Formats: sequence, structure tokens, C-alpha cells
Amino acid sequence: MAKAFENIRVADFSQVLAGPFATQQLALLGADVIKVEVRGSGDQARGMLTSGAFLDKRMAPLFMSVNAGKRSITLDLKHERAAEIVHRLVKDSDVFIQNFKAGVVDRLGFGYEAIKAINPSIVYCSISGYGQEGPRSGAAAYDSAIQAASGMTSTTGFPENGPTRIGFTVVDMTTGITAAYAIASALFRREVTGEGQFLDVAMLDSALTQLGPLVANFLNAGTVPTTNGNSSITGLATAEQFKTKEGYILTAVLLDNQVRGLFTALGRPGLIEDPRFATDAARKENYSALRAILDELFLADTAANWVPKLAEVGAPASEILTVPQAVAQPQLAHRNVLLDLPAPQGLDERVRTVGAGFQSPVDTPSADVPPPGIGEHTDAILAELGYDAKAIASLRADEVV
Repeated sequence: MAKAFENIRVADFSQVLAGPFATQQLALLGADVIKVEVRGSGDQARGMLTSGAFLDKRMAPLFMSVNAGKRSITLDLKHERAAEIVHRLVKDSDVFIQNFKAGVVDRLGFGYEAIKAINPSIVYCSISGYGQEGPRSGAAAYDSAIQAASGMTSTTGFPENGPTRIGFTVVDMTTGITAAYAIASALFRREVTGEGQFLDVAMLDSALTQLGPLVANFLNAGTVPTTNGNSSITGLATAEQFKTKEGYILTAVLLDNQVRGLFTALGRPGLIEDPRFATDAARKENYSALRAILDELFLADTAANWVPKLAEVGAPASEILTVPQAVAQPQLAHRNVLLDLPAPQGLDERVRTVGAGFQSPVDTPSADVPPPGIGEHTDAILAELGYDAKAIASLRADEVV
């Protein structure tokens, strides 16, 4: 069965996380993603947060996590002969994506107008920290900086310790999903109109969408979010993190029937009849009293034992798992969320990484091609673009590729 983007070619000039994550989503759905990397060093992410063989072979797990199913060509974009290669690649591509700092790609000669002149139907996606226009459009941006600029950091942490960054690259990954969604919508629009378009994806905008409920509460009700530690934004003691006999559990118990189930599972069904805890409003008003009771009750058993007990009564909860525990869950194995890929160039063993966040009986996202080595497919791609062996040798001799 054909995948959604099987006939789509993507010229991917992005690196590190947000852009590569976006194009990996397209690759998992069948797109031919040609990753254009810096001659010699490749994508910056190849050497990030790693050591040993992964570093020596420029194949960091961070890089592998967002580059499965792609082909790689290296290119010195500043070389005078690079433009011809880019033009040939763009002419046969459906999507062009880049995440240079605003203004850089125009100076290189590969801005939207230049690319559109070669291929009018191209979908051109530009990813940056703050967008292509505006007072901060040229500012450099990384995930943690955007967390801070979006207000995200101000909502995380404990009041006594101050704001805390989120412990993973949430903005990069959210921006990648945003870009993939934007590209998919633009390709659909092109099917109807025949027209390409320019997409301006900003990390700041993407981060703000994740804060939508909190932003709306401020804009319309004047409520300013605060750092609540592990307390729920609902203000309910039944939706909290609790220490147990062994490990921690986090509950998301909000509705009256869920609260009744929680009290029953904890061995105190009569609590729901207590006027202090009988309604949502009463439970908020008597938060401290209810929290003290729940703290004591949860200590009677382990987190691993509490979860199935709460599930039986319809009370949402999960043990707080480490990453090793999370990826070992049978549910993930059942859904084939983790990709098992052949050994990449330079490594001896197969690698595993995370695939897409949805399944489909028709064309479930998947990949059987590992993340590429630096320039692993350069000659093959150049041949597809019409260069013969002599021309390819000349490009290599001139250090263009």
C-alpha cells in the first residue's frame, strides 16, 4: 500500500532538531528526504551529547532520533559551484525546508523568491526562533531560550526555587510537529490549487500554542499562571503527585465519579460523604485537609500496586516512570512505536529510536532505512540530478561536495 507522501521529494537544509524532526515525520510516511549537510562536519547534531564510537562516527543518538529514513548529500553552500546543484535538486523537489537564522539563507542565494523562480510550485518552509519578520526576527534561538521567552519556564518549578526549564527539548519537538503539519497542509492545498507557498514557522509561536489554555485564561480572565511545583493547575488535591511505599504516583482525578473511585480504592469510600470533600468546590476549599489524608493513604502501598487498583475504579493515574521503565512498557511494544533499524554507516549494531505518534491500518508511519552517514548518498543523488562520473569527480576535486 502506498504511503501518504510516497511521491514527495524533500530538499532538507535543516539541522539539529526542529527541522530534522519535521522531515523525519514526512520520511516515515514515504517521502524521499534528501538531507543536505555541511561538507566535512555534517549536521551539528551528529556530535551532540555523545561520546565513544557514536562521536567518532558522527552518529550521535540525538542525531539518529530525528533522521531515520533519509539520504544524505554534503555540500559547501558558499562554493560558487554549489548553486547549480541546489537548483537541480530544487527543480525536482516538492518541499524545501531550512532553519538558518533569518536573513542567512537569502545571503546564500537560496531564499524563497530565488527557489520559487526555479520551481514555482515548491512548498518552502522556513523555521526560525522568532519568525522571519519583527523586532527579534534575526535573533539566535535555542530550545531553552524559547521556553523562557514564551512564558513556559515561568509556569514550571517550585515557588521557593524559582522557575525551572522543562527537562527535554519540548519547543524543538513541538516546532517540528508544527512544521510537518504546515507542510502537509500546504501540499494538500497545492493538490487543489496547483500553487506552492511560503511557510514561516517560529519556535516562539509553536511554544505559545502549547500554553494556549493558560494564555487564554490570562487574556480573558486576567489569571497569571504561577509556579506550582507538582500541584495541578486545577487546584484539586486529587490531581497531584504522591509519594508511596515505593516510588511516586501521579493522579489525574477530576470528576466526581473518579473521586469516588479514588476514595474507594484507597479504602476510604466514606470520604465522598464528608461535606468537605463531597463536591469539586468543597475539595478546592479544603485542599490542605484532603491532601494530608491522601498523603497518608498512598504510603500504605507501592506505586506499582496502586495503579491497577485505581484503574479498576476508573481513576486515572500512572506510576512516575523513568525513561528506561517507560520504553519497556508492553503497550509501546504492542503499538510498534519504537523503530528497530539496521546499523547506520560506521556502527556495528542495529539501532532503536522513536517513530511517529500515530498508527493507521492503511499506511502506518515506518522506516527500514537507518539514519545516513555524512554524505553517504552524495554520488547517487548527484547521478539522479544528471551528473556523470566525471562531473562528480570534478565536484569532489573542487571540494564542492
